[in-house]
Amino acid sequence: MERVSQKMTGLQLNLGPLKEPLGFIKVLEWIFSIFAFATCGGYSGHTSIKVSCSDTKNETLEAAFGYPFRLNTVMFKDLESKKCNGTWTPTHLMGDFSSSAQFFVTFAVFVFLYCMAALVLYVGYLHLYRGTGKLPMIDFVITMVVTLLWLISTSAWAKALTDIKIVTGPGIISEIQFCLTQKNSCQFGAVSSVGSLNVSVVIGFLNLILWAGNAWFVYKETHLHSPPDAPAPGGAPAPAGM
Repeated sequence: MERVSQKMTGLQLNLGPLKEPLGFIKVLEWIFSIFAFATCGGYSGHTSIKVSCSDTKNETLEAAFGYPFRLNTVMFKDLESKKCNGTWTPTHLMGDFSSSAQFFVTFAVFVFLYCMAALVLYVGYLHLYRGTGKLPMIDFVITMVVTLLWLISTSAWAKALTDIKIVTGPGIISEIQFCLTQKNSCQFGAVSSVGSLNVSVVIGFLNLILWAGNAWFVYKETHLHSPPDAPAPGGAPAPAGM
């Protein structure tokens, strides 16, 4: 009995599941989770304006921003105190989008870790995974929860990204007190491309599709799809030692 128990619980390397939808899609989920937190968490950029007054012409002031996008803590570079009669005051960007950004990135990291654990289970302990009814059911429940959280986190991050584009774009001029003074003039300079952030949103929704699709294949492993065979009516139970 001890030998049978050790055989059932020991590592049995089998790459076969990676050729099946259950394992192949999990590899894709693992890869796409990396792209999700890398494209968002690794971003840094800047926005700029050009100010002019009686003694200054097109002075460029920049503000650098990046993950986790606490823009209300980011300041434009100060104008020299001698210029514009000292009317320039320290100016911040507007908005704090850290909650949505950090939720998206942190969740993607947890998904990355879970995918690695699931792949180890599929490849090394498939006999245990399919030999008990609990592990597939746990996997299915987690898959459904992760699918829902991809929808929530990506939607929240997409909304935050839209607001980030607004507060770092040309509309920022109307929010700067210095620029509202008639004697001063301001022009929007430039803002860094947010292409990688757009990609992170697309990848987030792709992850949603992957996990929703994979839910079916995980469901097929549970007893809900394939309940244990009931003994035939009147049949004698199998001996305990078999």
